[in-house]
Amino acid sequence: MPERILVIDDDHHLLSGLRRQLSDTFDVTTAQGGGEALNEVQTAMAAQTPFAVALCDMRMPGMDGIETLKRIRELAPDTVRIMLTGNADQQTAIEAINQGNIFRFYTKPYPVEQLREGLEAACEQYRLVTAEKELLEKTLTGAIKVLVDIASMNDAVVAGLATRLREWVRLLTTEFKMPQRWQLEIAATLVPVGQVAIPPELITKKRAGEALTDLEKSLFERNPEAARNLIAHIPRLAKVSEIVYLQDRGFDGSGFPADGPVGNDIPLDARLLKILKDLAEATEGGPLTKAAFAVLERRRSQYDPVLLPKVKTCLERVVDLMPSTSMEVPLASLRTGQVVLSDVKLANGHLILAANTQLSGAQIERLHNLRRIFTFAEPIKVRI
Repeated sequence: MPERILVIDDDHHLLSGLRRQLSDTFDVTTAQGGGEALNEVQTAMAAQTPFAVALCDMRMPGMDGIETLKRIRELAPDTVRIMLTGNADQQTAIEAINQGNIFRFYTKPYPVEQLREGLEAACEQYRLVTAEKELLEKTLTGAIKVLVDIASMNDAVVAGLATRLREWVRLLTTEFKMPQRWQLEIAATLVPVGQVAIPPELITKKRAGEALTDLEKSLFERNPEAARNLIAHIPRLAKVSEIVYLQDRGFDGSGFPADGPVGNDIPLDARLLKILKDLAEATEGGPLTKAAFAVLERRRSQYDPVLLPKVKTCLERVVDLMPSTSMEVPLASLRTGQVVLSDVKLANGHLILAANTQLSGAQIERLHNLRRIFTFAEPIKVRI
């Protein structure tokens, strides 16, 4: 299947000519100007059919080639960018390379075969980048699933919290039209993994509302530090570990760590994660309500004053629109990837998995093993 390339120029005759010359090798889409090109890139990304290469003219009215390729890089960072220009001055080349992160730079007129070779090299570069990214994502996904599964065996609420936070991050990324924030999404998933360092009996004691000693309180307070130390051992997750470490740091300087950054010096992803985590805790595993937001409003100094109202407006609107179709099934029918909407408990009331947990293969296996020994409260409600 030929690679998709996007050719951008303000001259429709040139676009037609390049389409004829290149269509035998590539899947060519043309755009007359920067604005039309950005629309094509956004449409392709939404359809999960990104362009491998963007070939753009330098001199265009309105948005020039440097700005166009810079914006394309923000929308589709894996798309390889090539510049065409009739102006071969050094400053133009420097700006194009520095701002648009250009793979190749061609001056007009150019031999078509030379351009074809450049496009083929760019497509090969795209394949290398995306292959490495896919391998990295699969490796990270596996490591993250293991951590969350281990943590959920220590605390039945952990997996549900991770699922909810990850879903909210994805919603906000789409609604705010932010570049893909994979590090924030991973951090949201890994927020609770520090619980593995806390004895299960102590977690139960805290959830029951019993008084904790100063030592016990300090264990929970330093939970983000334990999570950071675990995550830091995974390659390329240094930024993720820092986001998780600052999950309880207040905008006003409150919270752990006491010597941490304050205000806008706190990374944006950590500021956003604190809002979402505290919001999830305020719902106590139930549906998102105005009362949960009211809890955060009463201590609003802890949150970014710009982010908090935006998150509130977005989640109140979007979550209300999300379908909540569900069905009840026996435990034996649970499948990997399903989200349970009710607590999974033994017949004696002991909690095994909390509502809003997305089931992994390891959790399914554990449930089946437990079912051989214990009786479960069934049926269980799952999202369709």
